[in-house]
Amino acid sequence: MKKYIFISFLIIKSTIWAQSALYNGGTFQLHENANVGFHTDLINDGVFNQNTGLVGFYNEGVLFFQGTQSISLFDTEFAAQGNLFLENTINIGNNANFIFGNVNASQENVNSTLNFEVNSFFTGEANDSKVIGFTSVNEVTTFSFPIGDEEQLRSLVLNSTSVSEFANAAYFFESPNGPNSYNQTFDIDTKIRDIGFITNNEFWVLNNDTASNITVSWNLRSDLAQIATVVEDIILVGWSKVSNQWTSLGNTDFAGDLNEGFITSDTFNPADYSAITFGTRPLPLDTFATNNPTLGNYFISPNEDGTNDFLIFDNLEDTGPNQLFIFNSLGQKVFQMTNYTNEFNGVSNIDNFVINRELGLEEGIYYYALSLFDLNLSYQGFLFLDR
Repeated sequence: MKKYIFISFLIIKSTIWAQSALYNGGTFQLHENANVGFHTDLINDGVFNQNTGLVGFYNEGVLFFQGTQSISLFDTEFAAQGNLFLENTINIGNNANFIFGNVNASQENVNSTLNFEVNSFFTGEANDSKVIGFTSVNEVTTFSFPIGDEEQLRSLVLNSTSVSEFANAAYFFESPNGPNSYNQTFDIDTKIRDIGFITNNEFWVLNNDTASNITVSWNLRSDLAQIATVVEDIILVGWSKVSNQWTSLGNTDFAGDLNEGFITSDTFNPADYSAITFGTRPLPLDTFATNNPTLGNYFISPNEDGTNDFLIFDNLEDTGPNQLFIFNSLGQKVFQMTNYTNEFNGVSNIDNFVINRELGLEEGIYYYALSLFDLNLSYQGFLFLDR
């Protein structure tokens, strides 16, 4: 249960700013057992630090923290129903209690954040009380960032191998391909071969230069059933700053099903990555073989009617490099291609064999041999070419 104090009495050396905000241009400090409640906007252009009391932000509507100087608080309560919007940083020295309403920080990783100083912590985080935008932390090995979007808490748990001097993180329920709230794009189709699919629904940004692993969760809104058929295939992926593509961050621990669960990455250096989200493993080495004990025999009729015009092997694009040979009934090679992607339409590409190649091969039965190098698989079969 969230416990909080509504403080209606405020003592501060200040002036009224446009009759709608409290302005501090001097020096302000709270001592032990002091309780101060802000029920209106706060503008700080002075010194507001070395505090040991409690400061609360209370309003049934919207509150703003503005000004040229950050503030450093000890214990803090957030209870602004319409959210507290930060235009500068609030530093937390001890405890931040999320009661209701969100804290809206910068979503572009600038100096407007909720910053947790050494040994500070928070309580009360929930779907309706968390940080939207970047949250930062200092000198920790483990920290759960209380971040999310307007609707949901989507925490990221950082577990570093040594003390992280500084780290910050934010969550975006937006497409990595073209987010509205972040100034960089991450094409989900630009990825290493060891990744099958990448979600187009959400991503996190984590800045930290200490080797770490992370844990994040998914739920129905994540819609991972769009990219995975079994939960074991889900991995975390990161956008590499060096190669400008998605690479695998692994899957050392997971629980749940495709509707709800969590996943822990391998150890990696977050400084090497610009964004993190969910991906899948490519087809496991035995999946294609299990689903395709043989590839069968095929019929093609390349008359440009849109049906059976090409020799098509289903799901071949997911198997990695391959090589295809096609032979006629006399055993003569009439077609050869490395990394075949369903191009054969009855026309030979062997220079020293077929006369009048543009007319196409004769009608009849042909033999194919297909090798899938990464999967160490080979297939043979027949195809009938109809003219």
